Amino acid sequence: MTIEELKESLLAAPKNGFTRITAEDRVEMEAYAKRYMAFMDAAKTEREATSWAVREAEKQGFKPFVPGMAANPGDKIYYNNRNKSVALAVIGTEPLSAGANICTAHVDSPRMDVKPNPLYEDAEIAYLKTHYYGGIKKYQWVTVPLAIHGVVCRKDGTTVEITIGEDDSEPILMVSDLLPHLAADQMQKTAGKVIAGEQLNVILGTEPIEGEGSDLVKLNVMKWLNDKYGIIEEDFLSAELSIVPAGRCREVGLDRSLISAYGHDDRVCGYAEMEAIFTIPTPRKTAVCLLADKEEIGSVGISGMQSQFFEHFMDNLCAAQGVRLYDCLANSFCLSADVTNAYDPNFPEVSDRRNNSQVNYGVSVFKYTGSRGKGGCSDASAEAMSYIRSTFDAAGVLWQIATLGKVDQGGGGTVAAYMANRNIVTVDAGVPVLSMHAPLELVSKLDCYQLLLACKAIYLA
Repeated sequence: MTIEELKESLLAAPKNGFTRITAEDRVEMEAYAKRYMAFMDAAKTEREATSWAVREAEKQGFKPFVPGMAANPGDKIYYNNRNKSVALAVIGTEPLSAGANICTAHVDSPRMDVKPNPLYEDAEIAYLKTHYYGGIKKYQWVTVPLAIHGVVCRKDGTTVEITIGEDDSEPILMVSDLLPHLAADQMQKTAGKVIAGEQLNVILGTEPIEGEGSDLVKLNVMKWLNDKYGIIEEDFLSAELSIVPAGRCREVGLDRSLISAYGHDDRVCGYAEMEAIFTIPTPRKTAVCLLADKEEIGSVGISGMQSQFFEHFMDNLCAAQGVRLYDCLANSFCLSADVTNAYDPNFPEVSDRRNNSQVNYGVSVFKYTGSRGKGGCSDASAEAMSYIRSTFDAAGVLWQIATLGKVDQGGGGTVAAYMANRNIVTVDAGVPVLSMHAPLELVSKLDCYQLLLACKAIYLA
């Protein structure tokens, strides 16, 4: 053998995905990107993502989950968990005792949540007080266009959906910042303290209502909200309102190869899992798609991946076939799909270049995530990694191996550990992201499309 032949047969040689796809692949990729962008414009919160999933599932013939219902091959079932998370299943030809093929992701994203007593006036400016949700750089959220998304549940039990700032005819909201001329003290602070959490107050208005008295700007804002939505200030006590970046997805780069949007983390993975399960034929093993809430704050709560909504759903499916739940879980496989950092040459010092994801190299597969000493990860076995390699290669999925930054630089977690805790073989994989957790994040169209193919490969394995 020549040296070149030895290199080709023995050494790994990752290549940019655009050198490996066909013209037909490009057409499919661009069409998928458009569908994904439309979803992202429609779903900026976990509530909206769940609502979108339910509507689309019903269009695709999925039926709502009812305890005691049958679970026969080809049946399509969905479970709406309190409008905050959702499970979808296509029952396979093999019994659930053989296990299920599961793809899971989360559909919540970092943002600012409105406090329970949020509305106040200061210096004749009306504000909403917020509490940031998830890991953000607070200074990134000032002076950018913002919108309100969420629901208000009145005391009488009726619910009002609120969205302000997305239509071109609507006003946007904003958090102010200090002018550089007077920022000498501010500029001496560390990045984490340049903007304090209690300074993330959203401007609602400055015009007072006609009349005499105090808080006339606040009253004018409240009158506007009452006229439009029929709510009073006390209704904020039972509201769930989020402040998110306003605006639509946009293509980025002169070649249009990237997509800019709020919340790629992790709706980019959630959408891939949904479209995949909507389009597969009846699988051999039951295919399950899980879209969870609360990952950004530890996967806690009734709609997070540590809750038992997954077991409740699966136990009823198993009961319909006379199968024990834990036999099903022990024979199942889970692809825990979550985003990771893409190598950024502007910040090379935080990454191990040999082991970091790159945009346009396909799906990033992780043996482990976690922080520093692998804290908080599930650390997939060699056998599980071999299974992923063979499954993806057989399906023609472009993928890369990756870790999240340098060992002592920091790190991050996913829902993988919570699935593995259920005795399910679990491997992490996802889409590389530039500017993760910023108000606008960047992903590659190619990587997004490859994740769709990866999810289909898992469901049909």
